Amino acid sequence: YEVADGVATITLDRPEVLNALTFAVYRELTDTMRALRDEREVRAVVITGEGRGFCSGGSVTEIIGPLLELKAPELLQFTRMTGELIGNIRALPKPVVAGINGVAAGAGAVIALACDLRVAVETAKIAFLFVRVGLAGADMGAAWLLPQVVGLGRATEILMLGEPVLAPAALQMGLFNRVVADAQAARATAHELALRLAKGPSFALGMTKTMLSQEANMSLEQALEAEAQAQQICMHTEDFREAHAAFVGKREPKFQGR
Repeated sequence: YEVADGVATITLDRPEVLNALTFAVYRELTDTMRALRDEREVRAVVITGEGRGFCSGGSVTEIIGPLLELKAPELLQFTRMTGELIGNIRALPKPVVAGINGVAAGAGAVIALACDLRVAVETAKIAFLFVRVGLAGADMGAAWLLPQVVGLGRATEILMLGEPVLAPAALQMGLFNRVVADAQAARATAHELALRLAKGPSFALGMTKTMLSQEANMSLEQALEAEAQAQQICMHTEDFREAHAAFVGKREPKFQGR
């Protein structure tokens, strides 16, 4: 975990197992995403991985095996915790950018999906593998999030077949926002995007993220009213006044997130 210039970078660092998740890492990520709400110096977040993979999902030996021995209440406790991680990423009122340096599979695919923007190396692939191991494709919010990004038809195909989506196809369908030459470029581009967002009006960006999530289940009339109220709130911020002052003064605005 590092913070520089308003950007917090979270790097999954188990490269020998393609950054597979353990129970402890799940919990730490979940708690970190919640704690970031109160870190005022952090205005944007990057999630990336060390080595050849972004995240290969839950560890076969440290999660999948032990799950076979758990009873129903314990299994539900675990699945709720994995969903809590995704909920915390989506509820964080700050932009989150995924720097996908390699394979993103299973839970790793959903973590990338939950981010606001995704930058991937051209050799990357994203795979929602749940049905291939006998689980529902609807896991950690994937069946809600993925149709929002790629549409119901493509989401159904991806979640039911469980086949990897290669970077060029993911870019074409909007699942990836940028595809770059190598892993170093993926991390650098993700950081550049996060830095650009960190310099922006963070209150307004947080409001935008909130409205994108909330309006998914609204009628047009409800969305119009919600946006009217959201915009009215933003019009009371110092950043709105600063944007006007900067325009009049022919200078770059200096947003404070207030």
